[in-house]
Amino acid sequence: MVLRLLILLMLLLSGLPSHGAAARAESSKNSAKVSFVTGVKPLLSQYCYGCHGEKKKGGLDLRIYTDDALAKKDKEVFEKVLNNLQSHEMPPESKPQPSLAERDLIANWIQLEVLGCDCNHPDPGRVTIRRLNRAEYNNTIRDLVGVKFQPADDFPADDVGYGFDNIGDVLSLSPMLMEKYLNAAEKVMNAAITTKPVYSGPLKRVDAAELNSTIKGETLENGLRMVSTEGEVFATFKFPKAGEYTLRVKAGGQQAGPDPVRMEIRVDGKAVSVVDVKARKSRPELYKVRLKLPPGDKRVSAAFINDYYNESDPNPKNRDRNLIVEYVEVYGPLEREPLSEFHKRIFARQPTAQTTNDVAREIIGDFTKRAYRRPVTEREIDRLLQFFQTAQKDGENFETGIKVALEAVLVSPHFLFRGEVQPEPNNPKSIHPIDEYALASRLSYFLWSSMPDKELFKLAEQKKLKKNLEAQVKRMLKNAKARALVDNFAEQWLQIRNVAAVSPDRNVFPAFNEPLRAAMVKETELFFESIMNQDRSVLEFIDSDYTFVNEPLALLYGIEGITGKDFQRVSLKGRQRGGILTQASVLTVTSVSTRTSPVKRGKWVLENILGAPPPPPPPDVPELKNDHKAILTGTLRQRMEQHRADPNCAGCHARMDPIGFGFENYNAIGAWRSKDGTFDVDSAGQLGSGESFKDAADLKGILMNQKREAFVRCLSEKMLTYALGRGMESYDKCAIDQIAKDLARNKYKFSSLVAAVVKSTPFELRRGEETRAAESSSAAAKGN
Repeated sequence: MVLRLLILLMLLLSGLPSHGAAARAESSKNSAKVSFVTGVKPLLSQYCYGCHGEKKKGGLDLRIYTDDALAKKDKEVFEKVLNNLQSHEMPPESKPQPSLAERDLIANWIQLEVLGCDCNHPDPGRVTIRRLNRAEYNNTIRDLVGVKFQPADDFPADDVGYGFDNIGDVLSLSPMLMEKYLNAAEKVMNAAITTKPVYSGPLKRVDAAELNSTIKGETLENGLRMVSTEGEVFATFKFPKAGEYTLRVKAGGQQAGPDPVRMEIRVDGKAVSVVDVKARKSRPELYKVRLKLPPGDKRVSAAFINDYYNESDPNPKNRDRNLIVEYVEVYGPLEREPLSEFHKRIFARQPTAQTTNDVAREIIGDFTKRAYRRPVTEREIDRLLQFFQTAQKDGENFETGIKVALEAVLVSPHFLFRGEVQPEPNNPKSIHPIDEYALASRLSYFLWSSMPDKELFKLAEQKKLKKNLEAQVKRMLKNAKARALVDNFAEQWLQIRNVAAVSPDRNVFPAFNEPLRAAMVKETELFFESIMNQDRSVLEFIDSDYTFVNEPLALLYGIEGITGKDFQRVSLKGRQRGGILTQASVLTVTSVSTRTSPVKRGKWVLENILGAPPPPPPPDVPELKNDHKAILTGTLRQRMEQHRADPNCAGCHARMDPIGFGFENYNAIGAWRSKDGTFDVDSAGQLGSGESFKDAADLKGILMNQKREAFVRCLSEKMLTYALGRGMESYDKCAIDQIAKDLARNKYKFSSLVAAVVKSTPFELRRGEETRAAESSSAAAKGN
């Protein structure tokens, strides 16, 4: 089975991309071709060489790029130059500034000549075929089959790339995971399809000690009742209504003579079943009978009917036969357990002897089309029908045969992987719109982390989905399944999944407990969800005048009048909070166990708000001392200034630390403070680009205004990364710029962000790419 699946997977990998919509990209600023030597280099000399020349700040000397060829070789450096230029991080505010036209000239040269990003002829890139991650698998099974459990919770954890766990390049398929898929498919179909009627009902049991007896002098030992001569033990049961009941007696025998112990199960003295009790005394077994009974009180008994005694037998163990009873119970009235909605739906048409294969083919075809999220071929159905026919030959019933075939669907690469068939998969110059079914899948897994619903499938089939994208985005965002954006996008973008792993020192922060931990995450989830559901401005992520709290969180924030576990929306007007940056979840995950971490907080803002992550730290950097003696030497700010004296660290810390110190009024679990130990908190600072602030409110104002464009671009890039399941490349810059422009044009509404992502070139189109096999052949040919 595994080998067959791997072969199918290889076949699927051999053809990817897609077909179906026309390329469109808004024209960007694109002047005549600019020469590096005559156009760009003089501007670098005027505005950049002062720091990035002889001084080599940040280890960068731009003077080494003397001509176009040298500059184009160092794509990574100039991509950073572009980001800093567009975010106005460089040149610093205290230095002479290039005009807007000069910034555009440098930016356009980098985009076109170094990065190859031509917005008039955009490159949509190519998404790696990828398997469903755990959340997508659970949601897809829920929507496809309707089971009420989450089978993927037992799967290995998904790897993370570019900040998200839905990235094709890191979602591998191990032998262990393949085994999990096989087990999950069986478990899912066992729950969804009933192959034999299942009955259940209330159970009433009377143990041996409470049983009555018709025999005098019977003995009770080890919780067992011995019936030593012909007679019965019994109990009276109330049968509430007419129906089917199962009467069960757990019994064993003290065996003797030529026959086993024989027992009658009786109702009101009348035998309803006679059984040979072959079980030994030490290992009693269950004996039962199922029958229909009228309502009323009835005596149910276990009667011993073949007593035997032979005192002359030479074997003492073979002289006396007795019945041993552990308990008597009544199970019922029995009700047939209801069939699942999935079962009733797929078996709505029952087959006759003449239509068995036709009905099976119809059921399998309909299910497979939904599971594969595209039309299926007759050949694909033929292969799956063989599973059904094999089960039929083995004597299984119709339902069992269907169940086996559908299990095969759930372990097919076409279900487990998201792949898009493209006309010319190995031609990097071949750019095609993805087809409407692929578009439906991209849209549904982006917004719902699940398969398309009936309406998306219908529009795809009619080739009308692309024409109705905006309407579908609005519809889907209103659906309860859009909660997946909170669980899978927001929690990873904001890194609040890490709250589960943090361990604040309880001696330092006694207020921290498990209810507070849960409340921290819930606040951020509700906040994101309110912006999404109410289509509010994404700028509220930076600052807002409201949040959501329950009693544990309100106590931490110093908000009075909130009691209980339930969350309430509260006003933050006049308080020192607002937006995600001052929420306890973010402040806690960017701290260490005993104190705040301005470095972590600054790095978090650079990565997740400004889209300008710092490089990794140099090796062997010593940790900041945090013992009692060190704390007495000064504030955290003072100790860190000593710590970052190393010139190799100063450049990055100059970007991170001021931002982090802006939030020093919030301790390591997010509570407001004015003292750091015995020292006054100093949260003032200056960004690398020159803007000064005195506290977190000032800093948020800078992020909201001067850094607004950087935040909008960062959020656009994060969401496009998540939507595509791949990291951003230099050629994606045009798409990110367009998304940011659309967002600004529409007053930064959340729905406009989603709509802009969905209408972007990388989302609607894809291109081919040279295969590794072709590259290997080319390399081999050159070697020969």
